[in-house]
Amino acid sequence: MAQTESRLRRLIADELGKCCDTDVECRLDELQQLADAAFSDKSTATVFSVLGNETRHRLARVLSVADDELCVCELEPLVDVSESAVSHALSDLVDAGLVDRRKDGNWRYYTSTSLADELFATADQEVSEE
Repeated sequence: MAQTESRLRRLIADELGKCCDTDVECRLDELQQLADAAFSDKSTATVFSVLGNETRHRLARVLSVADDELCVCELEPLVDVSESAVSHALSDLVDAGLVDRRKDGNWRYYTSTSLADELFATADQEVSEE
């Protein structure tokens, strides 16, 4: 922390021409408020955390480009994990709001939510523009 404060002190001195302990404390308070605001919505962190797993990312991506809902048995061959791991991954995606689930007798069907569709569309657009 001392090195961080030292660098922050140098930055403030460069910007203001001078720097005192109060300037550093004020800036640290401002930064803490910024972090608190940025991380107040835990659902965003959950969404990106869930998509950070390759299996869940692949399942969400496939469902996002699918024209219709898919049964879990149709999704299993697309990922190299056990049936229970696929079910667990899909459950995590449902909990994060990226996938909807519908039960029809013994079958469970999954479809992408608008949140997932919009996230992937935005990411695709940004990547293609680079």
